[in-house]
Amino acid sequence: MAESNLVSTMTPQLRTLTVPFDEASTLTGLLDYLVRDDVLCWTRREAGLIGFGELERFTTSGPERFAEAEAWWNSVAAAAVVDDRVQRPGTGPMAFGSFAFSKVSEHLSRLIIPEIVVGSHAGQGFLTQLTLDPEAELTAESAEIRLAAWIEDAAEQSRTVGAEPQGAPRGATTLSTGALTEEQWMDAVAEGVRAIGRGQLDKLVLARDVIAELAEPVRISDILRELAVRYRECWTYAVDGLVGSTPEMLIKVEGGTAQARVLAGTLDRSGAPEDGEAYARQLLGGSDKQRLEHEIAVQSLTRQLRSFTEEMTSPSEPFILELPNVWHLASDVKAELTPQDGKFPTSLSLVEALHPTAAVCGTPREVAGALIRGLERMDRGPYAGPVGWLDAAGNGEWGIALRGAVVEDPQRVRLFAGCGIVEASQPKAELAETWAKFRPMLEALGIRG
Repeated sequence: MAESNLVSTMTPQLRTLTVPFDEASTLTGLLDYLVRDDVLCWTRREAGLIGFGELERFTTSGPERFAEAEAWWNSVAAAAVVDDRVQRPGTGPMAFGSFAFSKVSEHLSRLIIPEIVVGSHAGQGFLTQLTLDPEAELTAESAEIRLAAWIEDAAEQSRTVGAEPQGAPRGATTLSTGALTEEQWMDAVAEGVRAIGRGQLDKLVLARDVIAELAEPVRISDILRELAVRYRECWTYAVDGLVGSTPEMLIKVEGGTAQARVLAGTLDRSGAPEDGEAYARQLLGGSDKQRLEHEIAVQSLTRQLRSFTEEMTSPSEPFILELPNVWHLASDVKAELTPQDGKFPTSLSLVEALHPTAAVCGTPREVAGALIRGLERMDRGPYAGPVGWLDAAGNGEWGIALRGAVVEDPQRVRLFAGCGIVEASQPKAELAETWAKFRPMLEALGIRG
């Protein structure tokens, strides 16, 4: 049974004010606001959104989680009183969100409306104050006062706790396997390969988890700053304890244009020769196995996106995406959306149509999903699910929650990583690939291995 928390007619009316805010017009400016462990975050390069506080949240689960979340958001946004003096994607009414990977997951998908948002888009910084209080003052000064209060509260907590400086040793850490041991997971990969060989499916994505038990409480703000600086080509995210830096964009919508970045095909940079780019092109671009995995992922996305578009651009050849830990085969897809009843499809409606793609599930989707549940022996929760934000105009950015972790309590963090499995996959090689994908979060946690 799906669990939902549909909006009530008694929900107070949302009011918002957005004003220019030059202090957030650079990445360094945005990073200055990553000071709280409960911050909401979506950043890449010099752009992004950082949210403080929680005015309202909507939670749901089950096959209709996207439609139910959109219905709730549309009702809130339609009734909102908006003063938007910037008029950019992410200004005015907005919410951060995270959705469970699976339609049968017990994990609650969520949309969270913050109280304050510091943002930057195309070099324009802005500050948004949101409120459900009909008597609250909304001015540029009131927005800056509320932002300063959130920052000062974080500073006071740091003084009280006596927090160590960023990069200080975190003490001993225990790292253990989660649902499956390494041997059990390699057996699952082998079974997936056999299923592909029997013709049950073309591709399967299998994930595994590891658990870090920390000697000191985790500092999410430190993790986010490190990820944002080291992985500038990725989208660094934080929503309600889900943190990471994903290289894969499920869908980005600005007005009538949608964009996606598809990744499939991975090569570990550890121990690579000095001429790494040529090495990556040879081993990734020249690998039939890697190219097949990538082609399946691109076709999965474009097939689902086609019914929403007037025109779509998808490159015939992938490019090599270089990250600090790995290289990927990558393709950027762009589509001009077709209006439906006079309106463009919203970002969340496209998320519902696209998720899960072959890049995180496999193909055919239903067959792969059933195998995943049987072989992984865990609930992925929000891992590999959509994470990002949406606004009242239908704009939004939804990445796939990869290269990340769930902070289960201040000293316990569960990390996830997965691999695309095709008939040529080798279990030991896939296991090694998961460790390469764990590396960004392990290093951000101060775990060197």
